[in-house]
Amino acid sequence: MEAVFSKEIQAGLDAARIAGLRKASRLRIDANGEIYRVLRMWKTGFAVVAEDTPQLRGLVDLYDGANHLFQCLIVAGDEEAGEMQYEFKRATAVAYAAALDFEKPVDAPVGLISDGR
Repeated sequence: MEAVFSKEIQAGLDAARIAGLRKASRLRIDANGEIYRVLRMWKTGFAVVAEDTPQLRGLVDLYDGANHLFQCLIVAGDEEAGEMQYEFKRATAVAYAAALDFEKPVDAPVGLISDGR
């Protein structure tokens, strides 16, 4: 059996669900210097509040708190229940060191200890 609610009740339920997601999520995106809260994220995309966020497209940075997770190329998807959903065309994990172009030996020294004389 499926419950059917009036438009006002459905809008109130959607607003309460979005408010709960806002409090629970630490994720955010940085698009051209503007910060927007991410409500939820899945393997191929993420969702933001539709009324607070302009139509986004292109390169954005995805953060979890202060940790830079991904640099993403996005396209707009569907708007549903107050959420604007975006899909990743590319999501590249952020690396904090340059990629090595050689094999690093397992027993390589970590540092050089000098005599100091």
